[in-house]
Amino acid sequence: MKRLFLCLLAMTGVLALSAQSVYDFKVKDDAGSDVPLSNYKGKVLLIVNTATRCGFTPQYKELETLYEKYAEAGLEILDFPCNQFGAQAPGSIQEIHQFCTANYDIHFPQFDKIEVNGDGEHPLYTWLKSQKGFGGFDLKDQRGKFMDDMLRKRDADFDKKADIKWNFTKFLVSRDGQVLKRYEPTDKISDIESAIQAELNKK
Repeated sequence: MKRLFLCLLAMTGVLALSAQSVYDFKVKDDAGSDVPLSNYKGKVLLIVNTATRCGFTPQYKELETLYEKYAEAGLEILDFPCNQFGAQAPGSIQEIHQFCTANYDIHFPQFDKIEVNGDGEHPLYTWLKSQKGFGGFDLKDQRGKFMDDMLRKRDADFDKKADIKWNFTKFLVSRDGQVLKRYEPTDKISDIESAIQAELNKK
């Protein structure tokens, strides 16, 4: 059984390393059905790992505002709840979806819960992290300084690793499926919006 698990783990790593674009991956939706990300070809994507009991949870409102403004122009937001950071995404995907629609009236796609770091991480996130590693928090920002201090106490070299640091990390993906930029949860939504606008306006 352990050997089978290790084989599957190795195959997952090979898939992530051999992927040419985000379209090489499949994910599960909130009903457990496979969804090829190739369904989103031609769209500008913002991929985000989320949580419902986090200090950054109100970003759901900001994400929904972005979606309402730019969905018709070609933006898609792909939401992946993850319980790896402070166990702040408890409950089933159905319970999470109910919370998000009731409190933030979200309309963008919400997928099944996944892991984004470690042995059980989804191949999509293995690939995303290989494309854009951690670039650091803005230490001039109060929240950025807080996150840096908190994580550095746990691991003095945390900033040298590509792993996802917390809930609401975001990856901006171009219309041809390439990762353009990674945003940490403390980065300003206005900066993300400017980058989205620039990508949507490309011909």
